[in-house]
Amino acid sequence: MAQIHPSAVIEDGAQLGADCIVGPFCVIGPNVRLGDRVELKSHVVVTGDTEIGDDTTIFSFAVIGEIPQDLKFKGEKCALVIGKRNRIREHVTMNAGTEGGGGLTRVGDDGLFMAGCHIAHDAQVGNRVIVVNSAAVAGHCVLEDDVIIGGLSGIHQWVRIGKGAIIGAVTMVTNDVIPYGLVQAPRGELHGLNLVGLKRRGVPRADITALRAAFQMMAQGEGTFQNRIQRMGDEFDSDYVQEIVDFVVGDTDRSFLTPGG
Repeated sequence: MAQIHPSAVIEDGAQLGADCIVGPFCVIGPNVRLGDRVELKSHVVVTGDTEIGDDTTIFSFAVIGEIPQDLKFKGEKCALVIGKRNRIREHVTMNAGTEGGGGLTRVGDDGLFMAGCHIAHDAQVGNRVIVVNSAAVAGHCVLEDDVIIGGLSGIHQWVRIGKGAIIGAVTMVTNDVIPYGLVQAPRGELHGLNLVGLKRRGVPRADITALRAAFQMMAQGEGTFQNRIQRMGDEFDSDYVQEIVDFVVGDTDRSFLTPGG
């Protein structure tokens, strides 16, 4: 049975799953759907066409599902879908999508979104993503699984960040980041691989060795960046290296951060 504080405002049409907790002064709009055991601490606003998965906790003063911060938005139908077991901390904002971006902002499962961070319209965020305090993810970005965005960082619109990559604090990222990349410095430089993250996830040593050799090929091999990536796919028998190859040859609206550039 849901526990709803008497000061909360839940508009007609809102759907609450089993055992939800809605704290003081929360506001839930008419097109909101909360899964089972979702908890809203206090002063949380959830609005728009928004779905929030089971066992997600949202902390005070977060605003979830508001219209996009896009001057082209004209009130068209748009939505936000958030997966299961997310922790969304104080003052986080997550916006719905836009017609031009597919109409949907999507957040996966098991994420941690720390205080004051922002997920903009049409962003596609994977599972187990961490966005640290006051970082901003712009419209149409793609954050694949296991990405970490450091505090006070900014991700430019349309940027893709590959699986397992880590962005250091106070970094501006304007180009795509390869899977397992390590990016830092004020203007976002690809400095290496997220070796700590790979080891923590139990990636076999042989694959880590292959990734390190592949990175050296990217940094120092002959030919263009695309040529070097193609040779990586031919020369390394590692699924992790192949993920980098597939990511680079995929569709993108931006160029790539390259080692040393």
